[in-house]
Amino acid sequence: MSTIRVLLADDHAVVRSGLKALVDAQPDLTVVAEAGDGPEALRLAAETRPDVAVLDFSMPGLDGARTAERMKATLPDVKALALTVHEDQSYLKQVLQAGARGYVLKRSAAEELIHAIRVVAGGGVYLDPALAARVVEGYVGDPAGADAAPVLSDREAEVLRLIALGFSNKEIAARLDVSVKTVETYKSRSMQKLGLRGRVDIIRVALARGWLREAD
Repeated sequence: MSTIRVLLADDHAVVRSGLKALVDAQPDLTVVAEAGDGPEALRLAAETRPDVAVLDFSMPGLDGARTAERMKATLPDVKALALTVHEDQSYLKQVLQAGARGYVLKRSAAEELIHAIRVVAGGGVYLDPALAARVVEGYVGDPAGADAAPVLSDREAEVLRLIALGFSNKEIAARLDVSVKTVETYKSRSMQKLGLRGRVDIIRVALARGWLREAD
C-alpha cells in the first residue's frame, strides 16, 4: 500500500497538532510537513513535495485560496485541499477557481477530512457534503444541468470532466491525444451548449452528472 504524503497548513498550533494526530493514525497517510501560514506552506511544499496540502482558508500572509493558486502554478503535482469554517458558496467559488481540488468544513466529522484527502490524492474532487448539496441544488430541475449528458458528445463530456478534476488544457490534450486547440474547441462548444461561465459551473455540472465519483 502506497502512503499518501500530507502537508498541513493552519495558523493555530493546537489545530495542527490535532490534525497531525488524526492523519498519522491512518495506515495509508503520513504528515510530512506543518506550516503556520501561506508562505511557509509554499516553501515546505517545494521542499517535501507532498501529495496533498491541507490548507486553512484564513491563514495570515496568504490565505488558502491564494496559497492554492500559487501552489498549482509552481507545484502542479501537489493537490490542494481547503479546510475552513466558512460555509458561504462565495468562499467555495474562490477556492475552486484558485485550483484547489477539495473543500472541507472544520465542523465536519474527522472521517470527512480523511476521506477527502484520499479522494483528492486519487485524482478526484471532493466537496463537503453540506456544501455539495447546495452546489448541485442549482442544477436540479434546470434544463442545462438535467440534460447535460444527452446534449454533449462523449468527447465534450470527457473534456468537461477533466477540467472539473483540475487538469489543464495541455494535460487534457496529452491524455486524449489531441491538440490543445482541439481541447479549447471542445471546452468552448460544451460550455456554450450548457450556458456555463467558468470552472465552478463546470464542477456543478460534473457533480450533478456523477462524473466525479470515480477518477482515473
